[in-house]
Amino acid sequence: MMSHRGPSPQREPALNAITLQEPFRALFYTPFYAALARGDFARAGVAVTLITVGEPDRAVANLRSGAADLAWSGPMRVIRDHANNPGGPLAGSLASPLVSFGAVVMRDPFLLVGRGARPGFTLAELPRLRLGVVSEVPTPWWCLQRDLIGLGIAPASLDTVTGRTMGENTAAVLAGGLDLAQVFEPFASEAIAQGCTVWHAQAERGPTSYTAFYATRAMLAERRPAMLGMIRGLAAMQAWLHAATPAEIAATVAPYFEGMPGAVLESGIARYQALGIWARTPHFPPDAYAALEDAMLAAGAIPRAPGFAACIDNGVVAEALA
Repeated sequence: MMSHRGPSPQREPALNAITLQEPFRALFYTPFYAALARGDFARAGVAVTLITVGEPDRAVANLRSGAADLAWSGPMRVIRDHANNPGGPLAGSLASPLVSFGAVVMRDPFLLVGRGARPGFTLAELPRLRLGVVSEVPTPWWCLQRDLIGLGIAPASLDTVTGRTMGENTAAVLAGGLDLAQVFEPFASEAIAQGCTVWHAQAERGPTSYTAFYATRAMLAERRPAMLGMIRGLAAMQAWLHAATPAEIAATVAPYFEGMPGAVLESGIARYQALGIWARTPHFPPDAYAALEDAMLAAGAIPRAPGFAACIDNGVVAEALA
């Protein structure tokens, strides 16, 4: 007699695999860590392996070689690659294969911290002060220079100290060797705990594109289902992030910041949330792109403006969220 067997158990569909690259660990990248910790990418059908490049300038090489499928970083890397590789027979080179998409950090996360309170401080006072400029990444100084030029102040007229780390500059402020240091969190919160205050938040200038996904156009097409899933996971995280309290966000991402005191982590997140640096949707705003490109041109970081259409793909976002 033939025995009856029930239906075979349904297997979960295989997740699309993505190797995702971060440039370095930073608190203003909190939305990415929140999406990973909450499982937003996994629920959107993507299994993510996170790697840390350590040297941000090596990130583009990893994408070109296939060592990473997708990265997050400043759109400035895509802008710079396009500006230097416009392509075409007259250019004598191939066009840049890179494209940025999926807005995440769309206001400047850098802060100017000094000893004691300085109510009413404005950038017009900078020529009379000694400023420690961030050395780890170039974008915040490019952007601050553009702000100064807009006020009629020549950046070269400032008394600046370059080549030091944010930690070294913060220590110099506390010791009285500098008036101000240009830092991101958690350096600001740590300095505040020792008597400093934030004199100026660079986010006050308005939209400025600081962080998004980027990939080669070939990879974006080849791994389309996975890329669409990453955008959907990003959107789910953003909806949660803008409804959550700093304490809830800090508790979610704490495993990515081992050794950082909980109070410092929560303070930095609260500051960034109040400054509105994190995008509410993955759609890349053209005005945020323009602010960064203008700053790079003004600082002489690029020889030409490649433009929004060459560097940014909002179509993949529209497709993912349709």
